[in-house]
Amino acid sequence: MRSEDIQTNFGPAGSEFYITQPAPCPYLHGRTERKIFSFLDGSDASAVNGVLTRRGFRRSQNIIYVPACDTCQACVPVRVVASEFELSKSRRRIVKRNADISRTERPARATTEQYSVLRGYLDARHAEGGMADMTVLDYAAMVEETAVDTKIIEYRAPDPETGEPRLIACALTDHLADGLSMVYSFFDPDADARSLGVYMILDHVRAAQEAGLDYVYLGYWVAGSAKMDYKIRFQPLEKLTENGWRRWEPKAA
Repeated sequence: MRSEDIQTNFGPAGSEFYITQPAPCPYLHGRTERKIFSFLDGSDASAVNGVLTRRGFRRSQNIIYVPACDTCQACVPVRVVASEFELSKSRRRIVKRNADISRTERPARATTEQYSVLRGYLDARHAEGGMADMTVLDYAAMVEETAVDTKIIEYRAPDPETGEPRLIACALTDHLADGLSMVYSFFDPDADARSLGVYMILDHVRAAQEAGLDYVYLGYWVAGSAKMDYKIRFQPLEKLTENGWRRWEPKAA
């Protein structure tokens, strides 16, 4: 539904924005959500994606959106300040633990091998979530339906039995002018001891530093959602406020 109330100062001139009908919130039980969204297409899609990401939007395929809930502001855009990030002792241990992992950046093309890892991840970690019924075709759409500069990062480790490289994690990542935006990541739940979720963020911070980029965008931290608390442990961190991006050091970090 086109909203007559939306101010078009969200994005570049000419962008058209819409608003969804209320739907159950995927993060907070008993609440509803609405989203303002626009479509990404054309030769300027990557530039628009960058502008809107810096204004708190997130991308899903060729749609870019931001929460627009009437009575709730629990979703807070956050980004790691990669240019100032330093590894703590515990994070060094995680990096060392995963020293046998190889990293390959590939074009945004889905494979059955990636989907197999995703399927195991969803079944083990998000069996009741909104993506629980994702098919291989749904996964292909998530990865491949994009008009922006995006890659899928594959992480492989030696198979314990054969010694051959085995896919254990993936991250769908947008390249922006000022940083990397982690759109979605998943990993083999049987590799719990590796802390792969943390490792992939650390790897993206390292990649941003090597490329001279300032930030790694992590999407939304959601107040009241325990599964989002991991994001605020990556300091230094910034959150988007009505006065722009501000340094944030919450007590839970």
